[in-house]
This record gives sequence, C-alpha cells and structure tokens, in this order.
Amino acid sequence: FGSRTLGVVFWLWPCVDPPLVQGFGAMPNFTVEQVRTIMDKTDNIRSMSVIAHVDHGKTTLTDSLICKAGIISAKAAGDACFTHTRADEQERGVTIKSTGVSLYFEHDEDDGKGPQPHLINLIDSPGHVDFSSEVTAALRITDGAMVVVDCIEGCAVQTETVLRQSLAERVRPCLFVNKVDRCILELQMEAEDMYSRFRKAIEDVNVIIATYNDALMGDVQVAPEKGTVAFGSGLHGWGFNVERFAKIYATKMGVDKEKMMKRLWGDSFFNAKKKTWTNVQQPEGCDEPLPRAFCQFIMTPINQLMRAIMNDDKEKYTKMMTTLGITLKGDDKALTGKPLMKRAMQIWINAADTLLAMIVTKLPSPRVAQKYRVENLYEGPMDDEAANAIRACDAHGPVMMYISKMVPTPDKGRFFAFGRVFSGTVATGQKVRIQGPQYKPGDKADLNIKNIQRTVLMMGRSTEQIADVPCGNTVALVGIDQYLLKSGTITTVDSAHNIADMKYSVSPVVKVAVKVKDGKDLPKLVEGLKKLSKSDPLVVCTTEESGEHVIAGCGELHVEICLKDLREEYAQCDFTVSDPVVPYRETVTCTSTQTCLAKSPNKHNRIYMVAEPLDEELANKMEDGALGPKAEPKERARMLREKYDWDDNHARKIWCWGPETEGANVVVDDTTAIQYLLEIKEHVNSAFQWATKEGPLCEENMRGIRFNLTDVTLHADAIHRGAGQIMPPTRRCCFAAEMTAKPTLQEPIFLVEITCPQDAMSGVYSCMNMRRGCVFEENQREGTPLVQVKAHLPVAESFGFVAALRQQTSGQAFPQCVFDHWENMPGDPFIAGKMQDIVLGVRKRKNIKVELPALTDYLDKL
Repeated sequence: FGSRTLGVVFWLWPCVDPPLVQGFGAMPNFTVEQVRTIMDKTDNIRSMSVIAHVDHGKTTLTDSLICKAGIISAKAAGDACFTHTRADEQERGVTIKSTGVSLYFEHDEDDGKGPQPHLINLIDSPGHVDFSSEVTAALRITDGAMVVVDCIEGCAVQTETVLRQSLAERVRPCLFVNKVDRCILELQMEAEDMYSRFRKAIEDVNVIIATYNDALMGDVQVAPEKGTVAFGSGLHGWGFNVERFAKIYATKMGVDKEKMMKRLWGDSFFNAKKKTWTNVQQPEGCDEPLPRAFCQFIMTPINQLMRAIMNDDKEKYTKMMTTLGITLKGDDKALTGKPLMKRAMQIWINAADTLLAMIVTKLPSPRVAQKYRVENLYEGPMDDEAANAIRACDAHGPVMMYISKMVPTPDKGRFFAFGRVFSGTVATGQKVRIQGPQYKPGDKADLNIKNIQRTVLMMGRSTEQIADVPCGNTVALVGIDQYLLKSGTITTVDSAHNIADMKYSVSPVVKVAVKVKDGKDLPKLVEGLKKLSKSDPLVVCTTEESGEHVIAGCGELHVEICLKDLREEYAQCDFTVSDPVVPYRETVTCTSTQTCLAKSPNKHNRIYMVAEPLDEELANKMEDGALGPKAEPKERARMLREKYDWDDNHARKIWCWGPETEGANVVVDDTTAIQYLLEIKEHVNSAFQWATKEGPLCEENMRGIRFNLTDVTLHADAIHRGAGQIMPPTRRCCFAAEMTAKPTLQEPIFLVEITCPQDAMSGVYSCMNMRRGCVFEENQREGTPLVQVKAHLPVAESFGFVAALRQQTSGQAFPQCVFDHWENMPGDPFIAGKMQDIVLGVRKRKNIKVELPALTDYLDKL
C-alpha cells in the first residue's frame, strides 16, 4: 500500500469490504448506515486526537484501538502501524501526516439503558517537531486530546509544545502513561518506584496544564483518581485506569466505586490485619511499612503475572489466570513466553476498552465543547446568527464548517477539502459561501458562492459517498479545492464572519530555491508548487523577484519531505535544489545618531525620523498578537506604559505595524501641532509597509525597530502632498534612520533538545561547539542513565546537524529542533568581516548590487 495518493487526514473508516492487506483481513464490526445513524446523535460523538513527543508510542496505541474495531487482527496490533499510510512513513517509522480513523464502539455506562453506540473520530498526529502544523490542524477539528507520555522518559519538549497548542485551542486533555511494560521487564522496577515515576510524569503534565489554564474550560488538570489518567503499554495492547480496578475491588469489598477510586491513588494504605484504611505508611503496631494501595492492588498483580509468564512458572500463572478470569481459547493455549503474556494481558485489561471508556466518559461531546470553544473559533461578534448556531451545535441551523486541510485524491492534482461541520448539515449539491482567510464581511474579496459537488466520508483507502453530514462530524468535500488555498470557512449565512485561522507554534525558517533542469518543464513546476502549498498546512511557496521559486518549511526534515512530494507527486519533473537558505531580519542596536531628513521629489515636503530598538520581549508580544494591531487599544497602551516605560502619548499614537500590518516594527507619531498631518498618515503607513518588507542592508524584513516621526513640514497645497510626494521620502527616511542606528542582522535560533546517555555527552558538546551552539541546561532523568540537554543552535548551522550528531555519538543522541527566537548577530555590516560577507552574500543571491548602500543615498541635506 505504498502509493502516495492515499492522502493525508484520512478517515480510515473501516470499509464494508476491506481490501485484504497483510494482517488487515479482519472484518470491521459495522457499516456506513450504522455510522450515518449515530451521526445524528450529537451527544454520542467524540472527536479526539492523539498527541505526544516523537517516539512515545502514539501510532502503536492507535493500533490497539483500530484492532478493537476489527480492522486489523489482534496478532498484528502493535507492529502493524495501520495509520502509516505513506511509503516513506513505513520506511522511517515516523508519522508524517496526521491520519484519521473512525471507530464505532458500544459503551455500557451502567445506567440501566444497556450499551449505547458511540462514534469516535480519532486522529493520530505526528510527534516530530517539523510537522507540528499537522497537529494544529488536527486539534482544530477535535474536542479532546489524548496526551501520551513515555513513563521512562517523562515529559519532553514536544509534549509541552503540543499540550500548549491543545490548551490554546481549548481542547480537553486526558493522559496515557505508555511503555509500562518496559518498567516491569527491562528495568525490573519495584511497584513503589513505578508509582513515584508515574506520579512525576503526571505532575509534569499538570504543571504545563496549570500554566496555560483557561477559566472557561474549568479545571482540566488530569488525575488518576478522576479517571483521566490511564497506564499501560501500547505495544502489548493492555492498559488500565484506576477506575477499572476500582470497579473490580468495589464489588469485592462492598464499597462504592467513587470511594475506591480515591483510595487507589495517593497516600492511602490498607492495613490487612485490622482491615482498615490509613493514610500513614507505618501506623503503630506494625513492624514494617505497609504497601501503598496502588502498588498492592494494581501494580503487584500485574507484575507477578507478567514475571511468572516470562519466567515460565506454569503453575503460578495458570492459577493466577483462573482467579483473574482469563480464559484462553483455541490456538492461544499453546503460546508461551512473550506472546502468551501479550495475549493474557490483552484479555485481562484490554487497552482499547480502557481507552474507549475513558474517551466516552471523560472527553466532551461536540455539543458540550462548542459552548466554550466558540470564542476561540469565531472571529465575529459573539451574539450573531453564526455564533449562536455554533454554540447550539444544531443540525437544523445554518451551515458553519471549517476546512482545516486539503487531502490529495487519487485523481492527480485534485484535493478533498477536509474539515469539521460546526453547525447545520452539509449536503451534496448545496449552495454555500466559500470564504478564504482574507475575507471581510460585506466585501467581495476572497469569497466564492458555489455548489458542493459531493460530500464523502473518508473510508480508509477509499471514499464512501454520503448524502449529508450533520454537525459535530468530520467530512470531506469535492469540488471546493480550486477556491481555497489551505483552509477556510464554508457557510450559508450571508452575515457570517470567518472561523478564525489556526495559529501555528512553529514558523517556516528554512528556505530552499528550486530550479528546473529543462526549461520546458517550468509550467509543470509552477503548477506543482501550487499543489504543494495546498497539501501542507505550513509550507510557503513564493517566487522571488529574481525569478527563483522558494519553498520555506520549518526544518530540514519538513523541507525534505516537501521536495520529495514535489518531485514524485505534484510536479513530476527534474529540478535542482539550492543549498538551504536562512531568512534574516534587519534590526538596530541603538537610537539613531542624528535626526534623519528626507525631502519629497518636489522639494516642498520634509520628513524627519529617528529609529530606536524595541525591547526583545515587546517584539515577541507584537508578533504573537498580544500587543499587535488587533489587541484592545486601551489595554495595549496600559501595558506599553507600565511594562515597557513608553510615554503615554506615544503609546496611544502608534500609527501602524509592519511588515504585512502585523510585524514587530512600529511608527510612532512624536510630532506636535502639525497641520494636515492626518492627511498623510495613510501614505506614510503604506511607505512604511514597503520599507519594513525590504530593508536597506539586504532587502530582508525588518524586525524590532520603532520609528519616531519627529517632525514634518508640509506644503500648504493639497495637490503637492499626494501619495507620490510622501511615500518615497518616508521610505528613504526609514532607511536612513535604520542606517544611522548601528544596524545589524538577526538570525533565527533553534531550541534543540537532546536525549542521550551520560557517556555520549562529550560528542554532544564537541558537535555543539563546532556549530556556534550553546548548551544552557542539563537535567539528569532520575532512575535512568539518560541526560536531557537543552541548547540553542543557529538555524544557519543546523543543516546536517542531526546526521553529524548521530555520527559523533554513534547514534545514541536523539535531537529535536524547534524554532525558538531571533538573536542579534555580532559585528558591524559596514566594516569588512563575517557580518559584511553575509549581507553581501544575501544581496548576491537576490540579484541586487553587491555592495553596501551609502548613507548619502537615503539622507538629504537641509
């Protein structure tokens, strides 16, 4: 199943007659009709994504759930990696695209109604930092998230990133502590050690949740006694939460389940002699400390059973199995050793049952979730028709749907628009408004009114036609792809605003230029680039003025996968790829040495400006929007006054942000009593956008510069101060102000997290020193020989870093790079040296004059 046409987010719905693929021959337990009937019961739908650090076992865990639905056989579960649909995913053993599966599951809530059918839309997302845009797209269309943490490694850097993303999208988390089998078999740990190890992992996750908590969601911290934490092993397909054992023991001891759950975690001990519960480890009259309830009632039986089977202690394990009610059928009786242990554990505490029960009882249904998510989702006023429809999640209301990504179809170059219906019912042939991300209500730009050709369910490796899909579900649309680039809103309400665009946690900082080998293939390449930018939520394809085509991704691996897709799938022609290029930002390091003046072409208007650097923290706040143009003006002025010591007048008189009206550069009106000033405000702003997009040093974006407009002399006649007279001098004045304020470049810096054994540390340090990296923290993981190192590494030095590091530590170190911040480079571009070489190199690449501009080009004399 290697062909790449399978696409990206798939609803790998089990097909009605599934193709017999190795080990996937088992029949699913349901049909399309059954699924369609449940879709109307909004309360019985759960949408969730599986998120975690790379290699903590998301895909393996998903397998055990798919196995439950009867799509793959129990033997294959664990090694099948069913959600790896692409050939390169199977080769590398990493998830690249997020993949969806829909499971039909009957859950008995013990409320006397009998088992209720539930529909679970599950998305397995990649853990690799380079693909975290896929995670964002998955979180947008789901309401719950299962966070997987490796109990040996604990909470890693990517766990924090994805948790932060999910809490920002108001997705409710629950936790699965994975790889418990390694604690028992490899590390031979005692139950009490395991308890402390688990508790540490849970506390780390709760710390992150507490940091980003949101009042509207209530308390989302995870805790075993609430039933929101499960433990187990995805590879062996077993798992439990405290609730599961509480049920068993509650009936045995005759207490109610809720009480028992509180006892099975934390400091509670059972005194077998007196048959009482205490919360002290060694009460009076006891010789040795009592075992903790969690260890005594849960971990010890699991330990004993697993070790008895592995040590082939036949009478012990057969006796245990009969008491636990594990009956082996047919071929299973002949098994010994590991396969037997896997099978026995699967029968006794099946991971899928535990997880599905946890998903159904602890994660919200669409109707519940949309009540508190609507503020994050919707851009318009919170009381208009569309917002109320999303809040009510009403299948008979108007349609509101968000397209989160494009999925390639078997038909070359066409895409399914894949997303989630937030209100109303999407049907085949319906006339809808397709609103791109630039659409403003009442405007015609970025709006198409078209019919939906077909609505389909993504059914694994095929698609199933379906007449209509009600709200709360995910669906793919045909025939929308030509009107949307990557994402957008589909609605039937004329006054509807957009559903807010997704915020990505990484930014595209690695660029490569592609050139065709054979001139006649150029149209193919251009078409291919268009399709590529559709297929990946984050990749940016641009054409430079010098005619190069540039692809920007967020890391080496990301760009490599994009180029592979472009070559084999979208363009299908040969092209050469330049060395990766890093974008720089131009900035200043001090206030301008003089007030800069520029005159208009007709010499009747003068503009005076001074540049000064912005605080690094302030620049970051502007970029993420907290102090950007969309922030509340009074609040923004107050923050600038109190936190960053701005003058009150300046804080209220920010004219504009740039580049693209939302970057980290500002124009501040510092003038006093000037006639006609507001007439030229627009012209100054548009000139400033142009200037900040292409700075004077090497036409890179500016960042972190504040331009103070100190004085303006204007002609009395309106005709002599039009845009043509104001824009050129403003641009030249910005340039002159930058060049007199000790300009420099900022380069992007990666945060690298490396996990490696203590003895490989020397290799890590030597590799870092060669590449201008600096290690700033080292943590020992308690109870393991592993060290976790965090370091900063310039993106420019990161190409080939992973390979070099593996070579020097003989493959023991495992790095993760994620874009962290911009940092000023040392040196002065106007003196010959490293810095000047970089500037000239960039100018040469961009086909502009290879020499630094002189100040006199931009500065006018009085």
